[in-house]
Amino acid sequence: MEEKIKEIIENIRPYLNMDGGDIEFIKYEDGYVYVKLSGACQHCLYQDSTISDGIEEMIKNEIPEIKGVINIEL
Repeated sequence: MEEKIKEIIENIRPYLNMDGGDIEFIKYEDGYVYVKLSGACQHCLYQDSTISDGIEEMIKNEIPEIKGVINIEL
């Protein structure tokens, strides 16, 4: 499961990189994917939208059993 999630995140990464941002996979636990947005994405006003409408949607399309994506700040 984690390998598939990481693969999807690697496919998303170039789009975030184009806007000066990045994403890092942290862990998969209890149906939730934990990621860390960085760069321009870290403090972007559209961060929640990026997570829910972009990243979460793309992951759920490939892995329907995912409950959600959570951005954590380390």
